[in-house]
Amino acid sequence: MTSRLHLTVDGPAAAPVLLLGSSLGTAAAMWQPQVPALADRFRVIRYDHLGHGRSAVPPGPYTLDLLGRELLRTLDELDVPWVHYAGLSLGGMVGMWLAAHAPERVRRLALLCTSAALGPPAQWRERAATVRAEGLPAIADAVVARWFTSAFAVARPDVVAAHRAMLIATPSAGYAACCEAIAAMDLRPDLGRVDAPTLVIAGADDPATPVPHAHRIVERIPGARLAVVDAAAHLANVEQPEQVGRLLLEHFREGRGDR
Repeated sequence: MTSRLHLTVDGPAAAPVLLLGSSLGTAAAMWQPQVPALADRFRVIRYDHLGHGRSAVPPGPYTLDLLGRELLRTLDELDVPWVHYAGLSLGGMVGMWLAAHAPERVRRLALLCTSAALGPPAQWRERAATVRAEGLPAIADAVVARWFTSAFAVARPDVVAAHRAMLIATPSAGYAACCEAIAAMDLRPDLGRVDAPTLVIAGADDPATPVPHAHRIVERIPGARLAVVDAAAHLANVEQPEQVGRLLLEHFREGRGDR
């Protein structure tokens, strides 16, 4: 079966592969602030989740298991035996699933602004129903308000507008199905099986996945480290690109070779 995921690839063909997973409601362009530095040392592959960006939009329901297995199928088709992985929000959830269920495929792991269990489930199902009925513009302002601090929104309205446009461009059916995957998700029992060296990054001002969610991940993944990025809401990599880029580069450069 051919992969249904759209990929954006940068960096040297022979370099270690670094896979980047974006948030709910964004696509590969979300990671653009980090690509120049990371692609200097890694083969950077950014993927769009099912139902997002230029990936396929199969009918729901979606689960984290489905999203993770689609990613494994893609790696098999690329003949990539292992990757370093960084994911933000939904991308981080997929990363936790991947590292727990296929640990031999993940060498080092970075989890940004994410959660292993993000309830209440009814809230996510209601959001899915709203998007199916009214489209993404109905929720766009409320969602984007959680992506950036108010100070950043005032200073960089162009960046905020670009990410709002990315959200609006997401297929409603795919966004809603991913909301339902988050509603049903509880990765907490899986985290003890993650053996990849893990860096957890939280935005100090993130209202969507507040810092305590990061602490709970760190407590459950053996040896995981936490970094809190100041003056950053949910899309911390966009709001504080240099700091997040530096953290990722330091973490992944430690493990460029085989175990």
